Amino acid sequence: MAGVTRPALPADLNDKARWRAWAREVRAALPDVSDGVAGQARTLLRAVGARRVLAYRALPGEPDVSALHGEFELLAPRARFRPEPRLTLHPWATATEVSRFGALQPPQDAPQVPLDTVDAILLPGLAFDRSGVRLGYGGGFYDRLLPAFRGVTVGVIQGALIVPRLPADPHDCPVAWLLSEAGACAVGGVVSPP
Repeated sequence: MAGVTRPALPADLNDKARWRAWAREVRAALPDVSDGVAGQARTLLRAVGARRVLAYRALPGEPDVSALHGEFELLAPRARFRPEPRLTLHPWATATEVSRFGALQPPQDAPQVPLDTVDAILLPGLAFDRSGVRLGYGGGFYDRLLPAFRGVTVGVIQGALIVPRLPADPHDCPVAWLLSEAGACAVGGVVSPP
């Protein structure tokens, strides 16, 4: 974050609202690093042998990974609220309607893809910590999806939003990889893809 002073980290480790406000403030001052992030994601996904990848349609300020479409079979999530909150997975190109969160999502009747056919998940977030804990937006959608997933999980974030430690709940599922414009790092310290 050259030339930009990052606000001090929140003092209360357990106050997720303050952490979310902090992350939004930092993110608002960051340049767009989507090209660098997409390049790093391409390298990592190839290295781990991923072909079918659940990605995300970027919200303002999130690194956009849509450049990976065509090189990998990307899937897009849809947030569903009934009978319980959950994500369903759909072909990338079906994401044509704006969700209540502001990102493109597949329509209600788009064909669904089973989670057990997915090789990797690229997860957006407001921040990640070095142990792979994700600070999300508070809906819990990925928290419900990840326990059943057996593939590669990758937290996608600007490098300035990787912090030493974030608040964590017992249901949180840390990602296996952190990925930013600077590269990919396996949680646990390995600095390059396998």
